[in-house]
Amino acid sequence: MPDGRLTRQDRQRIAAGLAEGRSYAEIARRLDRPTSTISREVGRNGGPSDYRPERAHQAAARRARRGTPARSPGPQDRTVLEVEEGAVELAVGMGLPKMVARVLIGLWLSEDGRLTAAELSHGLNVSPASISMAVGYLTQQGLIRRERDPQRRRDIYVVDDDAWYHSTVITARQTLAAAEITKAAGQALGLDTPVGRRLARGGTFLERISLDALASAERWRDLPP
Repeated sequence: MPDGRLTRQDRQRIAAGLAEGRSYAEIARRLDRPTSTISREVGRNGGPSDYRPERAHQAAARRARRGTPARSPGPQDRTVLEVEEGAVELAVGMGLPKMVARVLIGLWLSEDGRLTAAELSHGLNVSPASISMAVGYLTQQGLIRRERDPQRRRDIYVVDDDAWYHSTVITARQTLAAAEITKAAGQALGLDTPVGRRLARGGTFLERISLDALASAERWRDLPP
């Protein structure tokens, strides 16, 4: 086990791990450090969305010269970090690519749910190309929407109270389209054949659950918090 002092290279590896969407535990294992060391280091240096290795290293050097202990993240900071990390891991477990999950959760946890591509790129410490890919996917799925700022000629990405409604409707309509194709294929092959019956039955099932999802989304769209 190395001593408790992080080196410049350690901090660069922490930043690389955050950019890859790795959890604190994964980063800690790579550095052979306790997870608490990584969470404390990130928490007191801007959090996972604003961690800069060189800036963190300079801050550590200043603290060492003053001979004062580093301030540990407060309860609120730790809560935000835990919520962010847990939400990203949950989104990844549900099938979202890790970068897409980081962008979505970053928007959800931002103050007003509105960030530009540049703000996302800076906050997550990733390239503009990565942000472009992620917001393209999220917009297509209805999880975020794009607004245009005509004065500054830039796009603003927004997550609002209707995000889950739009995402549910888009998914249900895609499933309904798949159901229609599957039913048509079953009928074309013949309901008196095993394959035809299997396809028709599957298509009918998909049709019913997608229609139920659309009706439910409309019913509960204005549900209060």
